Amino acid sequence: MSYESTQNLMIYLRLGYTCTRLSEMIEDAIKSKSSYLDFFEKVLHTEYQAREESRIATSLKISGLPRGMHLENFDFLFQPSIDKARIDMLATCDFIDKRENVLIFGPPGVGKTHIGVALGMKAVHLGYSVIYYSLEELMMQLKRRSDIPVFKQRGRAYVKNSLVLLDELGYKSLDRNETHLFFQFVSARYMKGSTIITSNRSVKEWVSIFADDHMATTAILDRLFYKAHIFNIDGNSYRLKNYSKLMKESDKNDLI
Repeated sequence: MSYESTQNLMIYLRLGYTCTRLSEMIEDAIKSKSSYLDFFEKVLHTEYQAREESRIATSLKISGLPRGMHLENFDFLFQPSIDKARIDMLATCDFIDKRENVLIFGPPGVGKTHIGVALGMKAVHLGYSVIYYSLEELMMQLKRRSDIPVFKQRGRAYVKNSLVLLDELGYKSLDRNETHLFFQFVSARYMKGSTIITSNRSVKEWVSIFADDHMATTAILDRLFYKAHIFNIDGNSYRLKNYSKLMKESDKNDLI
């Protein structure tokens, strides 16, 4: 078989990435005196790795996850109230297979979003479908199709995705119609998909988020808290930490 016909066959088999590197890989194999099996394994591994990188890049773009937030760059020493072992356990994404939720409570700036997004990143790398929303973004999506019950909107990302990350529930209070739509959203995902929610309000304050409707709030909590992993972050703000650091550096410069 000629080199050209080999390339054509690789293109037919959709081995596009390794096809473009075939000449280079053959040269490396000759230099290292690789066996046929080692060369074949390298071809397959190289193609697999390229496809994975492409899949991850595409999935991250679709997910809308903010960039730069990973477990590896989260300062657990600064927030000792967070049990790193529990977070590491969630990073296996076994909770997604079990359709369990993750609820992260705490004041602004303590790292709620960072932890939630980092878990979303892990899920993408492991092959799960993930979508990120602020509360405002989610409500806009739900209102556009309010004439259709949410559980019937099976093709929508907030229903079909394995993991939905809803960030900062509590900054805005919902009216009765919005509360009803949110209840539909939670019900549509109940036992069918996992949801991560970050909130700057304690559970006791959630009734004020949902139009002071005690019955709706109870129904929402009942579905979200079933088999949920709950974190209460009680610590200082990262942003204030960085601000204090900048102020100290500025003061030093003023003295020079």
